[in-house]
Amino acid sequence: MDESKEVGSMISMMQKFGWVDYVVFVLMLAISAVVGVYWGFMKKQTTQQDYLLGGRNMQVVPVAMSLVASFVSGITLLGSPTEVYMYGTQYAYIMGAIFLMCLVMTQVYLPVFHELKITSNYEYLSMRFDNRVRLFGSILFAFTLVCWLPIVIYVPALAFNQVTGVDIHIITPIVCLVCIFYTSAGGLQAVVWTDVIQITAMFGAMALVAVKGTFDVGGFAVVWGRNMDSGRIEAPNWDPSPLSRHTIWNLLIGGTIYWVQANAVNQTMIQRYLSLPTLRKAQWAVFLFCIGISALYCFCLYCGLLIFARYHDCDPLTTKLAKAKDQLLPLLVMDVLGDFPGLPGVFVAGIFSAALSSLSTSLNSMSAVVLEDFYKPFFKRELTDRQSNWLMKGVVIGLGALSLGLVFLVEKMGTILQLTMTLEAMTMGPQLGVFTMGILMPWVDSTGALVGGISGLATMAWWCLSAQFATARGDIVHAHKPLTTSGCTYAFNATVEVASHVDIPEEVNPILRVSYMWFTLAGMATTMCVGAAVSRVARARGVAHVPPAPRLLAPQLRRGKEPPHPQDDKYISAYGNSKDAPLNNATSLSMKPINECEEIS
Repeated sequence: MDESKEVGSMISMMQKFGWVDYVVFVLMLAISAVVGVYWGFMKKQTTQQDYLLGGRNMQVVPVAMSLVASFVSGITLLGSPTEVYMYGTQYAYIMGAIFLMCLVMTQVYLPVFHELKITSNYEYLSMRFDNRVRLFGSILFAFTLVCWLPIVIYVPALAFNQVTGVDIHIITPIVCLVCIFYTSAGGLQAVVWTDVIQITAMFGAMALVAVKGTFDVGGFAVVWGRNMDSGRIEAPNWDPSPLSRHTIWNLLIGGTIYWVQANAVNQTMIQRYLSLPTLRKAQWAVFLFCIGISALYCFCLYCGLLIFARYHDCDPLTTKLAKAKDQLLPLLVMDVLGDFPGLPGVFVAGIFSAALSSLSTSLNSMSAVVLEDFYKPFFKRELTDRQSNWLMKGVVIGLGALSLGLVFLVEKMGTILQLTMTLEAMTMGPQLGVFTMGILMPWVDSTGALVGGISGLATMAWWCLSAQFATARGDIVHAHKPLTTSGCTYAFNATVEVASHVDIPEEVNPILRVSYMWFTLAGMATTMCVGAAVSRVARARGVAHVPPAPRLLAPQLRRGKEPPHPQDDKYISAYGNSKDAPLNNATSLSMKPINECEEIS
């Protein structure tokens, strides 16, 4: 018998996705579509505030669940178990960074954005600096989103292919069309409530796999023992070297900066926090988000231990039972749940729920950025609510179609997941640096912020892409935990196993070997240092600098009592539209329409 057919027959035997599973999967898509119909046609979104922010009257628990659902994509659900299977549990210590982020965000960043009552957080950049900086931040966001969304669609399609054999180009258009429909029709309300349904499916799917898989291998003691014996259960790595892939230092320090960027200044997340009526409720949403995301990470990481416990003596990557690393979890699912009709469908529905929630949130956020940051600052014509709704829906449909088209490109690029992480690292650090200069460094001016942001972007582009190319050439290889095929009970085409210990060629520039966990911090630090230096030089040359209004700074930096803001209800009731309102020079400049600010500066 040809050995390759032996593996092929194993794969065919595991593809037990029956009609019950398809019904469960289709039901998930149908429920999402019904939610879109409800919020789009029965509870019609009539104004821009309704469509983008749910009328700023959302509830804490649904918003927190939506935040977890949209942050966790299929990449996380499939990639985190693979991380543990290949490299061990060191990555689990990043959960400490999640709660450090909670403290920093609720006390420094969130109060500023929420009190300003903005729609897009890039509006803050025009208030604090000018339109140039606002456009810079918006372009970085759009670039990252366009690169990331095709991956969000492609990865769960791989999982679907593993369990069904259905071609990814058949399933991805169907899923994308459903997502585009309910997002464009129902706005943020539809996004949040579908997220609530989808996060329930995610938790259910991961819990199901964890419980059934543990029972099948002989209990938790067996799972723990096999992983402990292989060295996958790891104590904190206290190595101070920045070249180590994962240490307690880069996971807590670099991880905190990564999470702050991803949650505190990212439009896809901030937009949900701004939909809550009070700052207190928004802070509670952050806290609940941290608990929810940590719980889901625990499920994902445990599933990684479970995969190794199941295949500890027969690595499915070496035997090609799993064609890609991100198919390890789907392989486990079909192995332990395949004989139970409907359960594989629950898992696949959970994976696609993660993709749908991330995709819908990103599409809704991009419509806000296009309207608030690409149209309003540069076009004098004011749109009616009807025209604004058509523009935002057009953005959702256009970006969704573009993302679907780029899936064909993603399929051809074998290292696309790592490349996407690299592209995100290029843009995330500079973006966080610009916002942090605005909130914590009142002496930085608009030119300093812009030059700093561009410098950070250029530096990280060279660094990240150079490291990516070195990795692709094989010059940088990260050692993984031991894998073996000594216990396989089926035949396969033997391949040379990658050694668990590798030597890094000496000619590789050490800076390229720095852990990717430091990239966001490096981009942020470069941006802030250059921005501060440029601003200091400008002051030394006598360039005038108008101090920012206190409300544009972190609460810890505000001095004295600030005059009321023109949009505050108390201010309006006391002064109406009077021009004699008690605004100081800094506040009046910061709060003038954008075009006036540019003329004054």
